[in-house]
Amino acid sequence: MMDHNTAVAASRDFDLVLVLSGGNALGAFEAGVYEVLHHRGLQPDWIVGTSIGAINGALIAGAPPEKRIETLRAFWRPDPSASAPITDAGPLSFPWSMAETWRRSNAAISTFAAGRPGLFGPLLSALAPLAPNEPSLFETHQLETTLDRLVDFARLNVGAPRFTATALDLETGEDVVFDTASRRIDARHVRASAALPVLFPPVEIDGRWHVDGGLSANLPLDPVFTEFSPRPLLCLAVDLVPLRRPRPHTLGEVASRAQDLAFASQSRRTIARWRARLADSQDRRVTLLRIVYSEQAREVAAKALDFSARTVAERWVAGRRAGEDALRAWPELRPCDEPGLSVIGG
Repeated sequence: MMDHNTAVAASRDFDLVLVLSGGNALGAFEAGVYEVLHHRGLQPDWIVGTSIGAINGALIAGAPPEKRIETLRAFWRPDPSASAPITDAGPLSFPWSMAETWRRSNAAISTFAAGRPGLFGPLLSALAPLAPNEPSLFETHQLETTLDRLVDFARLNVGAPRFTATALDLETGEDVVFDTASRRIDARHVRASAALPVLFPPVEIDGRWHVDGGLSANLPLDPVFTEFSPRPLLCLAVDLVPLRRPRPHTLGEVASRAQDLAFASQSRRTIARWRARLADSQDRRVTLLRIVYSEQAREVAAKALDFSARTVAERWVAGRRAGEDALRAWPELRPCDEPGLSVIGG
């Protein structure tokens, strides 16, 4: 029996694709954005993700629509008794202070030392005598266990929505695409997409060693734009790494900004390349609506390792605000009428 959200998706006269970028602990922002889409009945036909975006995408695609938010919460807040509830959608009430900087920094240091239960760690655990010969600081086999517990891979591989995770061949440097349209995907493929060297070990699949797809394209747009469809396409891209931010003034801000620029520049060049490639196209209507995590004044240099409950809740709420703002700015949520690639937001 077709559920309501699937029926709504089937009735559209365009394809809706959700693209989720990498960013490790920043990925709670993506969950907040998706929650807004979910409550508006905007279920994607296809989800494409890399790194934490692939993990979030698998959690969504591998759950029935009525349990997708619950599944995301179970991943991001495994301790339901923790403070700072994600359900608080109001503005953050406490002032920014040096104490908050220390709190976030200490949370990241704690993660670096002790890992994040259910995902990776602790520090140097991958060097334990019984661990496989996979050079890294942390082990991530527990991520597979978590994914197997939370994701219904039988449902994910049915293809509604279609799911794609990107990775990189460690030895050849080639981009690798794991797509339910062409192969069966399991937890190993998702773990491979999030295998960021030096932190996490490469993952072997079919004789090839794979690492984090974000090293090549942190906002994985190529699988979407490469595939031709006669139907108009609306691509909602959630980008955890902002290209534009105020000039940094402290060493920590400089370190954070350097990370942003390294990954955001990839996305800028990818969008420019596809704009040029589709400029003369008369048979393709592609609209890219970017939702960027630009509200990062509170973040610290090691932001990608801050998994503390309060920070996760703040990022989730920030994603929800950004999603609501995007829908207010583009209320029809339809592809533009002009041929070629139209870019909105970001």
